[in-house]
Amino acid sequence: MATTRTADPWNDTDVIDKRAARFNQGFTGTVALIGAIFGWPLAWALMAAQLAIGVTFGRRYCLPCVLYFTLIQPRIGEGEIEDSRPPRLANVMGFAFLGSAAALWWVGAPTVGTVIACMVAALAYLAASTGFCLGCEIYKLSARLRGISPRHHDRIDPADLPGALDGRAHVEFTHPLCSECREWERRLAERPEPLFRIDVRERPDLARKYGVAVVPTVVAVGPGGEVIERLA
Repeated sequence: MATTRTADPWNDTDVIDKRAARFNQGFTGTVALIGAIFGWPLAWALMAAQLAIGVTFGRRYCLPCVLYFTLIQPRIGEGEIEDSRPPRLANVMGFAFLGSAAALWWVGAPTVGTVIACMVAALAYLAASTGFCLGCEIYKLSARLRGISPRHHDRIDPADLPGALDGRAHVEFTHPLCSECREWERRLAERPEPLFRIDVRERPDLARKYGVAVVPTVVAVGPGGEVIERLA
């Protein structure tokens, strides 16, 4: 049964259905494992090429994405919507490691290539089955290190906020389609401090200014805009 989408899979590419990312991981893991079992480095090379094509040219050219969004999502419904940048880094890492595995096999190191491909398969299946994506976590860690925190960008200019800052408040860099963003808004609505929402789709300039590399990014600020705490 068809389900209404909140995020268009082909146009809203700054976000993605979490289930789509996990399906892609499962697809990648299966190809990596098949190549390891049967000694087919071509399978790794083709999967690496497919990942590279999808990252470079978009989801319309990504076979697992097309399968998920045309055949599976309309039947099971849309999952939670998340920032697409962390799974995109995971795809880049998958391309690099599977491409390296194929190259190592062809230059005379099949054992090393097989080990790398098996590692890719194991991590991909872990992501598909549990949601824990190593590449995504690496991206989020790097985003935290370079984004808003008491150490980086320790102040938000009150003039950038959509309202007057009279005391302690919360600032959320958000996206209108992000499921976790809406969850944070519900949590923060229960707190006495005012909440200022900055839509990164409407204000990409502020996202760049403050190094916001993933949404939601939520910080507590003081009366002068100084960052007191990073909540998400």
